[in-house]
Order: sequence, then structure tokens, then C-alpha cells
Amino acid sequence: MGGQIPGPLESGFQDIEEAVRMTSTKRSVWALVAGVLAAIILTTLVDFVLHWVRFYPAWDAPLNNTQCVIATLYRVVIGAAGAWLTAALAPTNPMKHVLWLGVLGTVIGALGAVVTWNRGLGPHWYGIALATLAIPQSWVGGKVYLSKSGGK
Repeated sequence: MGGQIPGPLESGFQDIEEAVRMTSTKRSVWALVAGVLAAIILTTLVDFVLHWVRFYPAWDAPLNNTQCVIATLYRVVIGAAGAWLTAALAPTNPMKHVLWLGVLGTVIGALGAVVTWNRGLGPHWYGIALATLAIPQSWVGGKVYLSKSGGK
């Protein structure tokens, strides 16, 4: 091959359609991972700031209702931004990708609610709200992307 980068068919793919499908699948996975990572990183940064300015108590102390309302609000906004990123990176069907992101957020939120239920970290409604709002916030993020991109 003399220093050339192998093409799709030289890389073991049976045909060009298989190579395109594989590339599209990788881009879809990346779109979802990027949306999740962006949301996790940004919400964690906001959490750190709110602890640092002492709006939140110590890390092992429970949050009160007001603190959980604030946390829910910025998590919804950041979650919608993560969905916008997922839609922007999706190779096709951005709304399908953001809805899968919402499903993933619902599962993660429900698991978080179950794991923390009896740990006294805050009101029970908080975990339920995060799980319940994951799909709607993802839908909003996808719709914002579509409205700004001309419908991709």
C-alpha cells in the first residue's frame, strides 16, 4: 500500500454501504455520548460552584426543597443544551437521537432515585423529577436545534 491510508473496502468491509452504516453508527453513538458528557460535566461544575459559594451545604449533607428546585431548573436547562449538542452531532434524524438521549436520561435518573432513596440526601421528589423531565428536556433541546438549523 506504500503509506496510503486503507479505504473502507480495504479495511475489511464487504461493501461501501456497510462502511457508511458503520460510520453512521459511530457518529450516532458519539452524538449520544457527547450529549451525556456535556450535561454531566456542566451540571457537576455548577454543583461545585454552588457548594463553593455555600448555597449548597457540605457534600454529605441533605439539600432542602429550595436547593433541589434550583438544581432541577439548571439541570433541565443543561440537559436541553446536551440534547441540542446531540442533535447537532447526529448524522441523521436529530430528534430520534435526542429522544434516545431522553430515554437514557430517564433510566439514569430512575437509577439515581432508587440508589439514593433512603440515604437522606434530599427530598424524594427530586430524583423522580429528574427522571420524569429527561425526555421533555431532550425534546426541547432537539426542537431548538431544528428551529435554528432550518430543520436539518
